[in-house]
Amino acid sequence: METKSDDLPSWVNSPTKREIVSFVSSTAGDGPDHVPVEERVAVFDNDGTLWTEKPMPTQLHFIVQQWAAAARADPSLAEDEPYRSVLAGDFSWLGTAIDKHYAGDDADLHQIVGALLKVTEGMSVEAYEDAVHEFYRTARHPTLGRPYNRVVYQPMVELLRYLEANGFACYIVSGGDRDFMRPMTVANYGIPPERVVGSAVGLVYEEGEVRYGSTFGFLDDGPEKPVRIWSRIGKRPLLAVGNSNGDMPMLKYVQKHPRSLSLLIHHDDDTGRGDLPYDTGAEDALASAHTDSFTVVSVKDDWASVFPE
Repeated sequence: METKSDDLPSWVNSPTKREIVSFVSSTAGDGPDHVPVEERVAVFDNDGTLWTEKPMPTQLHFIVQQWAAAARADPSLAEDEPYRSVLAGDFSWLGTAIDKHYAGDDADLHQIVGALLKVTEGMSVEAYEDAVHEFYRTARHPTLGRPYNRVVYQPMVELLRYLEANGFACYIVSGGDRDFMRPMTVANYGIPPERVVGSAVGLVYEEGEVRYGSTFGFLDDGPEKPVRIWSRIGKRPLLAVGNSNGDMPMLKYVQKHPRSLSLLIHHDDDTGRGDLPYDTGAEDALASAHTDSFTVVSVKDDWASVFPE
């Protein structure tokens, strides 16, 4: 199979694009590297991989709004983090907490999780879905000023379609909340909710309703990602795409497949196209990319455009 010039139009005709096309052509073709269609599974991280995650992950933007409302209703909350920073409009504490998590320090993350549980406890899954739909309908990215459906990475959406056209089943495997992602994945990525794997709050069944409980189920990040891939998909993927240290186990997991490709998105764009450069949270992955056989995708050099026009 030969790629057409319009298969990945937002990708520069670089060695990275040619490697992707060669991989897809060989695994979907009739040659010696052919992989049966039922084994063609690809997994994608979400934040920082399929859409922007700076200055904060989208879910955190949603949660910040809920925390602010809770702190206004109960002023005593304002004495503690994360409510104190939210009311002050200073998100540096939250950003540092996320960066510390990627560095292996989850002390502040536990405070975030505790406050997160208070937002959803006792709420039905349908009521939460409605609230998330309303957020996506009205919210704007805090620095770009665009609706969130216009801060998806156009080259990655094209890659999803390209893989599907060649018999791949694509899944999202993210550290983000599964139920926060599901309301937007069909419209933004063409990925149905049953192919969304993410972190989750514990659920309970009460009088005909599935509701959120008071405990956190699991954080789908780091070594948990391969575990969740197997438990949800039941197959080892042959292609994985991520952008952070927390994606490294997933990127390595696929490499046990006889035919595999691990892509690491590097946010090195300084061309003024809206995706500001940063390495924080990806230092280990970038440092070991050559040793671990990760193919680094340069936002600056491999993407002709970043966001949808």
